[in-house]
Amino acid sequence: MNDPMTRDMPFRHPPSTRPPRGRALQPARLPQATLLPRRFLTAALLALALAACGKGADKPAIDAAKRAGVRHVVLLSAMGANADPSAPMRQAELHLEQSGLAWNTLRPNWFMQNFHTFWLPAIQATGNILLPVGSAKGSFIDTRDIAAVAAALLTGEAWRNQDFDLTGPEALDHDQVARILSDAAGRSIGYQDIPPEAMRSALLGAGLPADYTEFMLVILGFFKAGYAERITGAVQQITGRAPRTLAQYAADHRSAWQA
Repeated sequence: MNDPMTRDMPFRHPPSTRPPRGRALQPARLPQATLLPRRFLTAALLALALAACGKGADKPAIDAAKRAGVRHVVLLSAMGANADPSAPMRQAELHLEQSGLAWNTLRPNWFMQNFHTFWLPAIQATGNILLPVGSAKGSFIDTRDIAAVAAALLTGEAWRNQDFDLTGPEALDHDQVARILSDAAGRSIGYQDIPPEAMRSALLGAGLPADYTEFMLVILGFFKAGYAERITGAVQQITGRAPRTLAQYAADHRSAWQA
């Protein structure tokens, strides 16, 4: 990268763009799923596969699941995907709804876990969260709560054939996020709002494909416009437990920012 603003802004590939060879799905990390009957386990792993594959592979995967005798599929989409009927994620949602299978669609907001994975190298290199989102707020969700919702849906029948937008319990801007991470880690972590052009250079320099880089910029633009601020009660409704706060997440992962 030639831009001095982005030269020291490392970013890590999100799992959906470049999973390690042979490790796209790891059932050993899903203890809840391993307790499910085989037909539900297949559906649970399919949900993860659909979230990771993209590029038109979702519809064939749904069709293959139906041929294999899967009875219930939980599809992991993204909050806001249903706003555009022509969007690939929305097309996958509609294909599942029309498949004849029992279904649920989960549309989670931005993951808390990004802060100790995808955004971590920039924090380590600069001491700052570097994103082009201004002071907009997001109701970040812990991925463990998403997994708990999926497990509840796959093992019960009360919520079948419904979709749910999943969020955390609070909407925070990235200055607030930085303070929470700082308190948990015992070190100073800040937030710097960067131009989209700087983000583009950083992502391309990290090796992300150009089309995925542009997709990231689009959804970060939606965040900046305020579309990630909404809070829903779906996690509590389905699991009977309030979703984790960012402070709880940060306490559980504090070692990531202490290195």
